[in-house]
Amino acid sequence: MRTDRAPGPLLRLTTAAAAAASGLVVVSAALELGRGHWGAALVALPLLVAVLVASVVSYRRLVVPAATAVASMLAAIATGGLVAWLDTTWAVAIHVAAAGGALAASLVTLVVSFRGEALPFGPWRDYVTLTKPRIMSLLLVTGAGGMFVGAGGWPGGRDLVAMLLGLALACGGASALNHVIDRDIDKLMGSRTAARPVASGRVPAPRALEFGLVLSALSFALLASTANVLTAVLALVGNLFYVVVYTGYLKRSTDQNIVIGGAAGAVPPLVGYAAATGSLALPALWLFLIVFLWTPPHFWALALMIKEHYAAANVPMLPGTRGERETTRQILLYSLVLVGFTIVVGVWLGPLYTVAAALLGAYFLFLAHRLRADASKRNAVLLFHYSLAYLALLFVAAAIDPLVV
Repeated sequence: MRTDRAPGPLLRLTTAAAAAASGLVVVSAALELGRGHWGAALVALPLLVAVLVASVVSYRRLVVPAATAVASMLAAIATGGLVAWLDTTWAVAIHVAAAGGALAASLVTLVVSFRGEALPFGPWRDYVTLTKPRIMSLLLVTGAGGMFVGAGGWPGGRDLVAMLLGLALACGGASALNHVIDRDIDKLMGSRTAARPVASGRVPAPRALEFGLVLSALSFALLASTANVLTAVLALVGNLFYVVVYTGYLKRSTDQNIVIGGAAGAVPPLVGYAAATGSLALPALWLFLIVFLWTPPHFWALALMIKEHYAAANVPMLPGTRGERETTRQILLYSLVLVGFTIVVGVWLGPLYTVAAALLGAYFLFLAHRLRADASKRNAVLLFHYSLAYLALLFVAAAIDPLVV
């Protein structure tokens, strides 16, 4: 990309926020505030990393000061452990100096960010579209389900809202980055995807990149400071797996893309469970596997609906690489495993959930069997839309079970 472009206001605000958080790290270290000190560092670091990644991709003149800020903050975090171990004046001095270096470098980055030619921002409604609200809503339901299961009931309103907001930021950020990476194939997959904000050019790719990175960084900062570091790391891992592994590689290289890539969409229940407990256990793994097993029949039904679009963009999906007959066979096999698994794990998730899993699963199998017998577009549409309701209702049942049983 051109090097004379100037970052947008969102990235500048992020740089300023990172500088402010770095300043808090310095002040809180000097005042020995303990938890507040580490909280400031957990806010500053992801913001600085977001600025650095955007700089590497789009704004090369910012790379040196942004990289210096990240390196300095990492050094401050590393020497923070040294301070706790040695508790000497020189260790504290090195620690504070490193944090001060992050503050100074982030301020330099902010100043340099005002140089260059400004790009248009684009309509605000398009930024909402970048977050893929429909997909996000389902992921939030599964995340909430995981939190209720982890808490064994109501997890508390404040904690639930904080987790949902942090998860929404992670999902929205990953979706925005997906728009940036997929803008070339979106132009080829029909009028619906060609009209997306980045593919159509209404939102410049660097602006969408900034948006996605900032949302992802805010997610980590929020979850680490309000829940725990494990929750923040899980959300980040799901984000990176979706963006880097699935969108960046699997989607374009193998017709098993959605089988492996489904792990990204299965992370939200882990995020919710970890937010409630601070750890992971078997029920969290079962919830993860439910979404993981659900993903292939769900997306292969979609692939049957728009197989011509995937073929036009040269995206390897099962209907195009192995034919409709094999696709419907795989859908039925995965559906059988999915429904059987959801019923078996009812031992851990409760009787009300188990009844719901059996009833909802019975209709899922009926639709999968009917699609196997007749691979019409109508039957694919019915399975696709029902699968959305199926997963949402299944996780609602998992959330309600500990409240009423």
